[in-house]
Amino acid sequence: MNLFNCIPPVNGETFTTLLEHKNVKIIRIVSSDAPDRKFYRQEEDEWVVILEGSAVLEIDGKRHRLQRGESVFLPAGTPHRVLETASGTIWLAIHIF
Repeated sequence: MNLFNCIPPVNGETFTTLLEHKNVKIIRIVSSDAPDRKFYRQEEDEWVVILEGSAVLEIDGKRHRLQRGESVFLPAGTPHRVLETASGTIWLAIHIF
């Protein structure tokens, strides 16, 4: 699988699980320019990196702009949501249980 071979959805994001092993889950996320904006508060830690594109996240009430190559660590229980994305933004999300 080529991580960059994907078509952006019209709305929201598409999630593709690339690997699940022991206490780790790796997901490719492809975003439209109209993200869902729903809040997440996960039981596991999550590290995300933007492989292509850009996004604005709200993490624990603060806005964070991420560009290609930038990452953020979200400790378990941290409220967060995606506010803005460029169409075709590709993320790699690693969940650590």
